[in-house]
Amino acid sequence: MSGPADVFLVLQDGELEIHEGPSPIPRTQRNSHIVIIGGGVTGLTTAWALLDAGFTVTVVSDRWASAEDPITSQIAGALWEWPPAVCGSHTSAASLERSKGWCMTSYRAFSALSTTFQARGEKVGHGIRLRVANFLFDRPARCNAEDYKKILEIEEAEIPGFMHDPVLPMRHAIGRNCGIVDAYRHISPVIDTDAYMVWLRQLVGNKGGRLVTHHISGSLLEQEDDILAMFRANIIINAAGLAASEAAEDPTVHPLRGALIRVVNDGTKFRKLDEAIVVAYDEAKRDDDGGIVFILPRNDTTLLLGGLAQPNESSLDLTLDSPEVRRMRARCERFLPGLEHADLDPHAPLVQALRPARRENVRVEREPRRKSDGSQSRIVHSYGHGGSGFTLSFGCAGDVLQLCKCMEHD
Repeated sequence: MSGPADVFLVLQDGELEIHEGPSPIPRTQRNSHIVIIGGGVTGLTTAWALLDAGFTVTVVSDRWASAEDPITSQIAGALWEWPPAVCGSHTSAASLERSKGWCMTSYRAFSALSTTFQARGEKVGHGIRLRVANFLFDRPARCNAEDYKKILEIEEAEIPGFMHDPVLPMRHAIGRNCGIVDAYRHISPVIDTDAYMVWLRQLVGNKGGRLVTHHISGSLLEQEDDILAMFRANIIINAAGLAASEAAEDPTVHPLRGALIRVVNDGTKFRKLDEAIVVAYDEAKRDDDGGIVFILPRNDTTLLLGGLAQPNESSLDLTLDSPEVRRMRARCERFLPGLEHADLDPHAPLVQALRPARRENVRVEREPRRKSDGSQSRIVHSYGHGGSGFTLSFGCAGDVLQLCKCMEHD
């Protein structure tokens, strides 16, 4: 089995691309040192891109991915979606367009990773697969301008496997009382987050990244010089997720609580599902739970049922008997007859986390405020991804890399 350092990223025409083999830049040639705050998918993907570009990188996090105590990135559904995602929204056209570019960079990167080493007959434990994803509507898509525009954009982007066909729900034996009348499908990367986050962390370490378990609290701007001195760094990347509310002094950052039920998907209690099923209800029809139907094969034996999208709910006290969790499962069972017989995953029947949402869209930019001495800050922000952290990960990392390259000469 090949080691996870046998792939590298290169910035080509403004986009990160995946290539096989060791990084072409030797570690001995690395000069500028960057410290990244945050060990989730955003922070570690950014670390990967920076390491392959020749930077020295330290990633600081108070927690890392593990089976015993999963981090937020592990709880994600991690189904690639064209923006706006089912559980996300944008407040400006400029932000939406930027996210479309980011998502396509990630699509190509995940697609390339999904086939890496296959030609040599080798296996890689990154947990990435390409699956058919079906998006369903309870009214003709042409009746909603936003839905129809999204469908046309996906077709124009030439996403593999695209098909818009009202007959699709019948092919999946969707419950007849669900009122589904239209659907589209395409092939999407699906990431087994438990496997991928461990693989990604190992990759960063194998490439020479330093991983430090440490908690940094408070405003990064106020303690910028101290942090740079502590890690002998030149630049700070804020990939702190929900903690960015404090780190960036950003009051628009808020939790978007989510939860997923995990059931056994082996074909014994119901028809084994190999494709994703998502109901793309619009905002006006969502209930207090979020009103989302999200049915996703995570790996060969696990099916995820979701999902919740509860803004400003910051407690992680949900159980299988919580009213919103019971309603969530009932919605999924109504759409997929036979699912009511499913056995719960004995290892983790219910997982929950707080998505790091932001009212003013995803933020990827250099800190515009000045330090107390009037000098320009050397902080770069990458946070507020909400439920789209995986979908946007490589695209955002590419933009951060470009910002850091420009800052080398400051």
